[in-house]
Amino acid sequence: MKTIQKLFFIILLTTTTMVQAQNKKLKIYISADMEGVVGAVTGEQLGPGGFEYERFRKFMTAEVNACIKAAREAGADEILVSDSHGNGQNILIEKLPDDVMIVRSWPRMLGMMEGIDDSFDGAIFLGYHASTNSKEGVRAHTMSSANITSVKINNIVMPEAGINALIAGHFNVPIILITGDDIAVKETQNLLGDTEGAVVKWANSFHSAKTLTPNAAYEVIGNKTKAAIKRIKEFKPYKLKGPLTLDLSLKNYRPVELLQHYPGAKRIDSHTIRFVGKDIIEISTFLRFVTGYNIALKP
Repeated sequence: MKTIQKLFFIILLTTTTMVQAQNKKLKIYISADMEGVVGAVTGEQLGPGGFEYERFRKFMTAEVNACIKAAREAGADEILVSDSHGNGQNILIEKLPDDVMIVRSWPRMLGMMEGIDDSFDGAIFLGYHASTNSKEGVRAHTMSSANITSVKINNIVMPEAGINALIAGHFNVPIILITGDDIAVKETQNLLGDTEGAVVKWANSFHSAKTLTPNAAYEVIGNKTKAAIKRIKEFKPYKLKGPLTLDLSLKNYRPVELLQHYPGAKRIDSHTIRFVGKDIIEISTFLRFVTGYNIALKP
């Protein structure tokens, strides 16, 4: 009798586990930037003052939709999009599917990864660019092309993709796909490992690239999205053991002079501030303060 009861319990437990697995939703997070969007090469495409900006908002939105459509076809049940470029108000939200939610504007404590948590199965970096330390990428910068000249965490050069991968990794979410120019994709893969990459243009210089046409880019992004989700169990979250040491170099002298008074910050040379945080969330909070605070902010 005991053997029968034990067998019944095993069958019940197995059945319950299978049902739970079948009922679990596949959740995907999409962080969308703009410098890596197909055809984007100068400021004329990247901000409200540019003569091509309105066209490229449509291209950015279409890349997001190509990713969403492919993710759905590959089995994704729930998708959150983060508008992570410039003012955070670039994606044409009326063009997105009605069952998708979007994070817009600033400030947000997790920056380009606001809304990520441990319920997501994978994250996608769409339209990303290379780091400010890169000599080759189109519009290569990290967080601020005007003010930041280097970002390192534990002495590792960090593009935005690296910082954001660490934030995702804090919640045990792997990065499954990066799209953008060839330099951004290579830089990210060198840092994170075998992440899927969708190259939509090839850098010639800071303001020039050989590029796919929009429709061709949407196809590449769709195919790579499906490939990434098919392999989603193979990807591992990107993590660094804390405490984490951020070395942030700024173009101008005086901000560094003032930032040395921030608790936990230390000026290590004329243009570099060092901040030690227990984890990437503390580092992200510091970066949000550095890049977002202005005493003249209104209202």
